[in-house]
Amino acid sequence: MIVPSNLLPSWLAVLLTEKFFNACIIHEEEKKNEKNIYCLDCCISFCPHCFTPHQSHRLLKIRRYVYHDVIKLDDASKLIDCALVQSYTSNSAKVVFLNQRPQTKNSRGSGNVCSTCDRSLQDPYLYCSLSCKIDHVVRTEGGLSKYLRECNFMALPDPGLDDGLMTPDSVLEPAGSVRTSSGSGGYSELGCMSLACTATTEIVRKKRSSLLRVACRPVSSPVSEIPAGRRKGTPHRAPLH
Repeated sequence: MIVPSNLLPSWLAVLLTEKFFNACIIHEEEKKNEKNIYCLDCCISFCPHCFTPHQSHRLLKIRRYVYHDVIKLDDASKLIDCALVQSYTSNSAKVVFLNQRPQTKNSRGSGNVCSTCDRSLQDPYLYCSLSCKIDHVVRTEGGLSKYLRECNFMALPDPGLDDGLMTPDSVLEPAGSVRTSSGSGGYSELGCMSLACTATTEIVRKKRSSLLRVACRPVSSPVSEIPAGRRKGTPHRAPLH
């Protein structure tokens, strides 16, 4: 974070520098003790087991993907103007990165790039993360006040519906992308569902065809068999004259 903390409200300065998903020291023996909840009133992070003292406060759920902190775009938009910050879709929700991600010096793209860190972006975005927008706005406009939102209430999602972690096999994709979750391109999820339905229909069609062939097979006369108990006797030769 390049912007001096004295130029930001306390809750925002701490949010952009806080280390989330560390184990809670108070509840280190408990399961799901990662500090992934941020209290905007107390300016601290805590784990779900520490919830009670903060239940009437404004709370923000932090999510993580590949060691980088993200928050839902809907939540972020209640606190700050997120226009031109590139959003991504994952787990059926749009999210934005809190901070810029490390990159090599030679990673600058030839097309649209972040105004702060030069990371490649889709058009028409100008920032890859909230911190990049904040840094650029403060440097160019001298303050952030007109971009901040007044938020008097912010609650956590219902327990059990969201653990804040994104599945490791899902890749964050830019909003509106039709690439698969593996990031390799190709069919979208809807396309995969269509393929699955087509394959199932084909299997059913083949099974029906097999049944029809069996049902329509001409019935041939069975080969009559002579019961073992009614075998003919040994043939006798005609007498010689």
